[in-house]
Amino acid sequence: MSKTIPEALADFDEDFVLEQVRQRLDKGEEPMRLVRELQEGMNRIGERFKSQQYFLSELMMSADLFAQAMKLIEPRLTGTVQQSLGKIVIGTAKGDIHDIGKTIFCNVARGAGFEVHDLGVDVPVERFLKAIAEIKPQIVAFSTLITPSFQPMKQVVDALVQKGEREKVKIIIGGGVVTETVRKYVGADAQTNDALEGLDFCKKFASG
Repeated sequence: MSKTIPEALADFDEDFVLEQVRQRLDKGEEPMRLVRELQEGMNRIGERFKSQQYFLSELMMSADLFAQAMKLIEPRLTGTVQQSLGKIVIGTAKGDIHDIGKTIFCNVARGAGFEVHDLGVDVPVERFLKAIAEIKPQIVAFSTLITPSFQPMKQVVDALVQKGEREKVKIIIGGGVVTETVRKYVGADAQTNDALEGLDFCKKFASG
């Protein structure tokens, strides 16, 4: 049986992944199908990282290969987009420096037609609030992989409530450690550990 993109990405087979993406795009394949396969590969890498089969260097390699593949896919994703679906402010909250999941989400959200403002990692509460005030997004997204970032996310939401601005934005949190309990604690509207599910949430928020 021939190798698949998820298998090749999880094995860091750069030549195979990029060639398959090029060939299938040239044949007219639906770009989001390729995105889903790439994310499946990233999920496999995440599982290997959790089980200590892979380490930080492998995570960095996989993120770079994913980014290369997305550069090939993005023009096909954006080719039919007529206007921005809305603005998203996103960042990894203070205390957390992980950004692979955030990078994946930013790529697919931009490809789908959102204007994405990525604040980076280890972002303090004040910077989130300043960006929200200046950019006026429809959606604020938090990415997290460790529990210490829960409190800063909650502080941002609480500050919006105090300012009477909470109803103006939808809040979504994403990452391997988020649950429905965490969503309720933070005060978010949605939670996910899947970038494409997160995109679906954002499309629903933007449409109504």
